Amino acid sequence: MKYLSDKQSINNFKILDCTIRDGGYVNDWHFDMKFVREAYRSLSKAGIDYVELGFRGTEKYFNRKEYGIWRFSEDELIREVSKGINGAKIAIMADYGKIEEGDFDCANNTAITLIRLAVHKDSVKDAINLLEKIKNKGYEVSLNVMGISSYTHSDIKNLISLLKASDVDYVYIADSYGSIFPNQIQSIIETFLEIPNAMIGFHPHNNLQMAFANTLEAIRCGAHIIDSSMYGMGRGAGNLPTEIILAYFQKIKPHRYNALPVLNCIDTFLMKIFEDNPWGYSLPFMLSGVFSTHPNYVKDLLDRKRYSMEDIWRVMELIKKKNPIGYSKQIIDDVIINGFIGDGVLRDIKVVGKESVDFNKQKVCVPYIGRHRGKSFLILANGPTLKEYQTRIQAFIEKYSPIVIGANYLGNLIKPHYHAFTLSKRFLRFYDTVAPDSKILLGEYIPDPLVRTYLDRPYERIYYDDIVNKGFDIDTTGRISSNCRTVSVLLIAVSIVMGAEKIYVAGMDGYLSTDKEGQFLFYHDEDEYERRELIIERHHWCAWHLGQINNYLLSKEKEDIHIITPTSYYNFYKGIGNYL
Repeated sequence: MKYLSDKQSINNFKILDCTIRDGGYVNDWHFDMKFVREAYRSLSKAGIDYVELGFRGTEKYFNRKEYGIWRFSEDELIREVSKGINGAKIAIMADYGKIEEGDFDCANNTAITLIRLAVHKDSVKDAINLLEKIKNKGYEVSLNVMGISSYTHSDIKNLISLLKASDVDYVYIADSYGSIFPNQIQSIIETFLEIPNAMIGFHPHNNLQMAFANTLEAIRCGAHIIDSSMYGMGRGAGNLPTEIILAYFQKIKPHRYNALPVLNCIDTFLMKIFEDNPWGYSLPFMLSGVFSTHPNYVKDLLDRKRYSMEDIWRVMELIKKKNPIGYSKQIIDDVIINGFIGDGVLRDIKVVGKESVDFNKQKVCVPYIGRHRGKSFLILANGPTLKEYQTRIQAFIEKYSPIVIGANYLGNLIKPHYHAFTLSKRFLRFYDTVAPDSKILLGEYIPDPLVRTYLDRPYERIYYDDIVNKGFDIDTTGRISSNCRTVSVLLIAVSIVMGAEKIYVAGMDGYLSTDKEGQFLFYHDEDEYERRELIIERHHWCAWHLGQINNYLLSKEKEDIHIITPTSYYNFYKGIGNYL
């Protein structure tokens, strides 16, 4: 076993800087030649052993209109940028499955020393075969094992067996989700040190702020080479900052390392890139580290700006049990559509084969069932027209005396009879804006302890199944069969439970309509969507639920829903001027 003493580790390990390659995820590899040349020069002067100058990719898999030149890192480009610099060895990386043997010339025709191939566990055997062909062209080669924390004992055993029979020069352990802690490092490194002919590398990520601590432990345990990047530049939470590892070992070996050239390069070139495209520690990447999953799962959920941290934590526990490779949008879609996320998902999620969830439906009779039978209702949604048409809506109320129900923030524009919340986030933000004589309605899935902490007045629960893709119905107890996607649409259903004869809606502009500032609400809400595809998705779900509810009304020989302010749900629009 090639386990080294602490002294031997310090004397023998190497550093590979991957700023231009891993950092390219931040700006799609649009680095200019001047910066890359200065980075290579500075890193070489600082004592770095290898500098990775981007990815090797081809037009077969990557569009040159979308990606910068360092996503392709052609031989001539690398010769040009390193010309005249007696510097560190040059490495490039490629993704297995998006590269072929013919994409590499013989090593003696290039300035490249090391080819690294990133691979997930389902393609390791084929990736090793490709590396051995590349090695025959004269390169040093490295297998970069992605997502080591997702490997089972059997996976690792199989991997070690394949590597023992291979001729690769380096085997890199990549903590892809930044989920490893220092106390886990030794068992991982020692296992890979059993491979007789390969040097062991470690690529940390900083999701849990463990990159530096894990790297020191990896070196102590015998890792031969470690990765870093200037200012930690890289996808998501970033990497081990090169300047930190240099400054640390400069104190131990001042004649070997010098952090100053790298610090100057960061100050002169990199800070502007950081200002334009920041990277580093954030909640999505922290949670990615905690659950050893791809950060896009958390990012996707946060981008929807609907779910609490408790919701996201609970769903990440579920996704971790699925142990997916990389990111799958289908998993997120299934989680949302099937009701695995939201205040409606209680603490007893059970994962048995295909996930199922028990909503623990409360067998109670809704207290307000039939309370206002035969009355007209006005539902207040929160679109910009609620404020724009405030005076006319108030005149409508004075003329027809409907039961008024609103939700979330109403800005004292109109005082409703009932003020509702169905999401914990909205309740926490706006509970103190409810008028003293408005009755409070709370979705049944807002936790009781949370309500008791912040509310010292009576309230009633709205009972519904927190599922988005279920057809609309109301059972004999007054329970609603779905969450209707948004609280304003759900309140139309609540009015039916209360016995509505006619239902009018104001401020339901739709998510294809905005005000002059591009807002979907009459007030600025930092929790509103920014991603266009999510906005469109929400709009279509609301339209679908409006259609479902309207069909239900017609089946009961009731009138259609009437949206009385301008809306992109055109089928239901009848302008307020028709009523005044």
